[in-house]
Amino acid sequence: MTTTVPAAPEAAAPAPAPADRRRWIALAVLLTASFMDLVDATIVNIAIPSIQRDIGASFSAVQWVTAAYALAFALGLITGGRLGDIYGRKRLFLLGMGGFTLASALCGIAAGPGMLIGARVLQGAMAALMVPQVLAIIHVSFPAGERGKVFGMFGAVVGLGAVCGPLIGALLTEGDLLGLEWRPIFLINLPVGIAGILLGRRFLTESRAPRALRVDLLGTALATVGLLMLLYPLTQGRESGWPWWGFVSMAASPLVLAVFVRYERIKARKDGSPLVELSLFRVRTFAAGAGVQLTFGIVSGLFFLVWTLHMQLGLGWGPLHAGLTGVPFSLACSAAAGISVQKLVPRFGRAVLQAGALIMLCGALLYLWEAGRYGTALQSWQMAPAMLLMGGGMGLIVAPITDAAISEVPAAHSGSASGIFNTTGQLGMALGLGLSSVAFFGVVGGTGEAGGAGAAAGLGPSFVDATVHALWWISGGLLLIFGLLFLLPRRAPAVPGGTAVPEMSEMSEAPAQAAPAAPERTAHADAEAEAEGEGQRPVAVPAAG
Repeated sequence: MTTTVPAAPEAAAPAPAPADRRRWIALAVLLTASFMDLVDATIVNIAIPSIQRDIGASFSAVQWVTAAYALAFALGLITGGRLGDIYGRKRLFLLGMGGFTLASALCGIAAGPGMLIGARVLQGAMAALMVPQVLAIIHVSFPAGERGKVFGMFGAVVGLGAVCGPLIGALLTEGDLLGLEWRPIFLINLPVGIAGILLGRRFLTESRAPRALRVDLLGTALATVGLLMLLYPLTQGRESGWPWWGFVSMAASPLVLAVFVRYERIKARKDGSPLVELSLFRVRTFAAGAGVQLTFGIVSGLFFLVWTLHMQLGLGWGPLHAGLTGVPFSLACSAAAGISVQKLVPRFGRAVLQAGALIMLCGALLYLWEAGRYGTALQSWQMAPAMLLMGGGMGLIVAPITDAAISEVPAAHSGSASGIFNTTGQLGMALGLGLSSVAFFGVVGGTGEAGGAGAAAGLGPSFVDATVHALWWISGGLLLIFGLLFLLPRRAPAVPGGTAVPEMSEMSEAPAQAAPAAPERTAHADAEAEAEGEGQRPVAVPAAG
């Protein structure tokens, strides 16, 4: 999937001579790091039942194992990009990879749920340091004429990671290597990470942004506190009997987030370096797109957790059986993503995304009907049509959504917009995982909270009922997405001279801020002016075709 940003940032740093072959080895290191992050974000779900049995994790702890990574990654993403701009992208990449490798080792040797959750927080935070540097380093390491090939390779790695993650997790978990059960899904990162650090030290080239934005630590702290005040009681409340302090915390969360918004406005006026460029939300298409991204993240986070638990704890399938059942979903998603960007969106525009939401809705309703109709006797081949519909519909949305959302964002802020947009998606996933307490685990009930080896024994029908209940929530979210998509432009405006780059959370803010937006104005000046309501006229970012 791709996002298009202006070609002007090519002046950010001199590209190496085409004869320098070392940069291709550096590219292999960068792509391996991206693959490692993508796989690690998707590999865990398939192993959750095994984790629960082995270390006695409660259902709320299971939620945190996945949500902790997404939340830490989302909250550190923009800050990680800025630290690379300031202190050097190679340095932050190697620091992030080293920390990610260490955190993976801690996950692999975790003796209990608390240690595993803490290690996942560290892993997500280190990914937030490592991942934003990938595209920034690629940008300054390759001349414009080679970037198309490079970004094509990057896109292939992204697709491969999405497909391979659940399968690798299933093979490692069911293989029970050396009697370690689920632990190899984390320990496999150790040799990869060590090799990446050694090769990266030798072959990566250091670079910094000429005019990097400052780090907004207070803004990050306020956002973290506000979100945790919502997510912690939402996730833990059911297990604790919904105590009064949980409702107080959730009610106070919007107040803390309001303080965060106020501080960000002051920060923008003071030095033009807020964590979140709030002026972007004055662009209706961006605000609507962010709403779609947030809701889509909630739906995705809830669905993938529910789907995994339904197959393994509800239907009694092993990890490999569940992983193979997900192959039609992954293949349909990848195929639809490629077709939507290259063929459909240039011709039909917004209608393609809306069709994707409706196709996903049809898949969710079909899955809901099958789960209720067949109960614990549901077979993989019966589930396949619903998975094809949901995967195909998702592919029609995830590939073009960023182009549609930032099509009217000022060119100088396209990098910031992409970073904020993908952070929104990660936050949505964390919220969706927290919401599973109400939408899914609340129906399963209080049984199985000890998470022992036999905790889920005989609970298959209750997991099926919980899946049906959660799918109604998911269907409602897809209807909301369909409605929000009407706020996006029918067609993304086209501006000549764009440069296509992959749209992922790896998007660093540096490219959009590394060069002047126009001869007489810098990106930094534009940020300050726009924060005061005097920003330049929006310049459309061309959609990938």
